[in-house]
Amino acid sequence: MQPWIPRPTVIAATIVGMTVLTLSGFMVPALWNEAVGARDAAGFTFGFLGVAAVFAGYARLLWLNLMRRTRPAHRLGLAAIAAACWTAPLLGVDQGWGNALLVPSGLIAVVLPVREAVPVAAAATVLTPVYGVLLGLPALTVLYEVTGVPLGAFSGYVTVWLFHVVQELREARAELARSAVGEERQRFARDLHDVLGHSLQAVALRAEVAERFLDRDGGRVRKELAEIQRMARDSVRDVREVVRGYRATSLAAELDGMSAVLRAAGIRCEPPAVSPALPAHVHEPLGWVAREAATNVLRHSTATWCEISVRADGGGVRVEIVNDGAARRSAGDAGSGLPGLAERIAAAGGEFRAGPDGDGTFRVTAALPAAPVEGDR
Repeated sequence: MQPWIPRPTVIAATIVGMTVLTLSGFMVPALWNEAVGARDAAGFTFGFLGVAAVFAGYARLLWLNLMRRTRPAHRLGLAAIAAACWTAPLLGVDQGWGNALLVPSGLIAVVLPVREAVPVAAAATVLTPVYGVLLGLPALTVLYEVTGVPLGAFSGYVTVWLFHVVQELREARAELARSAVGEERQRFARDLHDVLGHSLQAVALRAEVAERFLDRDGGRVRKELAEIQRMARDSVRDVREVVRGYRATSLAAELDGMSAVLRAAGIRCEPPAVSPALPAHVHEPLGWVAREAATNVLRHSTATWCEISVRADGGGVRVEIVNDGAARRSAGDAGSGLPGLAERIAAAGGEFRAGPDGDGTFRVTAALPAAPVEGDR
């Protein structure tokens, strides 16, 4: 079961909220001291407005860059936030405002491209503690700034990078789902075409035979009608199995059925001997070849004979179906069955060829390896 991935906007909003909450740990204590400790109403008001502006600008820049809306003008926003945070300790307010020097570091690698962010982060790593020393900040605060600036810059970069990776993963999963749906539609279309094309062609042929014997051989008509009923019932069953995706076939049974249909149409055709030791994975794709070949002989040619051969050795299984109707095939009326067969055989790791031989015959050849390919088991 695949893990659930929230929408990108939900993840981005969570990241922005958690980041602002983390930043509040740098600036809210000093703001609280202005209100409760120093009881400086003017300092508290000015500090509150400044913190709100910094948080709003920080959240907006982070959100826009998470949404891949980076603009050159965002550098001005980063500069404004850095100016506000570096100005706060100069206003004579509580020493706790020294922690505000770390706030801009988290945006360096978010707003700037990597080639610019690295030198800027390196410069900030040096300048921030030097500035802290000039301000007279406690040694522990200065030491914290030495490590905090590069960690903040790296943390901002990793946060945005991970978000984009998750977003791309979600998009990739959606694309894979769309591809799977498309492939399943193609598979269903091929199966339905092969099943109904063959079955309906056979039913139409039997009906034509019954019509020819309608006035002179009632027994033959009844036999053909019974065969039509059987084919119709088999077709219903096959369509249901195709819909369920569980249809399995036997190569020997398909070749026997193909030969019977062609003989009923007056085409000489004898089923070949099929070894019962054929690998299980070849029956279904080669069975589809037999079905489509029979449909093509009946629909696209006026063949008088058809020869079928099955050869199996250590290298694989090969089926060849040849008929003498190539010279009378309708130009441009090949249908979609042969391309579908080529896709089936290729998916099973085999080779497929179909076309005229140049001597008035049309040959269909399908070969599958003795061992199933990975994913076709």
